[in-house]
Amino acid sequence: MAEHWLDINDLPEEGREFTLDDQALWADGWREFHMDISPARPLSATFRVTPQGRGVLVSGALTGSVSVPCDRCTAPTELPIDQRFDQFEEEPQKGEDSLEQSLLRRDFGRLELDAGSLLWEEFLLALPVKPLCTEECKGLCPNCGKDLNAGPCACAQTGQDQRFAALQNLVLDRKKGS
Repeated sequence: MAEHWLDINDLPEEGREFTLDDQALWADGWREFHMDISPARPLSATFRVTPQGRGVLVSGALTGSVSVPCDRCTAPTELPIDQRFDQFEEEPQKGEDSLEQSLLRRDFGRLELDAGSLLWEEFLLALPVKPLCTEECKGLCPNCGKDLNAGPCACAQTGQDQRFAALQNLVLDRKKGS
């Protein structure tokens, strides 16, 4: 995932607004993680970084849309992205161990925020686990692979779930006392 560090050293008390709309940020991540995603409407993030004690509050939205394959029929499906977020990031203290990598760092005395990693995480949270072209999607025939949304296939319809076909002739012998 491409990092994108922003210098936030001299934030005013009311914070500062940032906009990130570099599409390479997303395309690099999709390639790196072998994700079958392409842009539909450009992704853009607008967020405010406000100082809060030893850290910063990052509030904003990630918007746009992406094209992904439907989980049932593999047809290209446009997914709108409208992810709102509020996240507090605390500056790590020297000698402090943490299991999570901080999105804040001091680099040559300058305080920086890794906006790229923060936005990538928000993008992933906005994606559905199983994207569908429609809720009624019938998927593909497990035998011939025909898209069942376009109509029935020519395969023999047995009415049985073929996943259990191996158990079709199973006979259970029930003996007393066992």
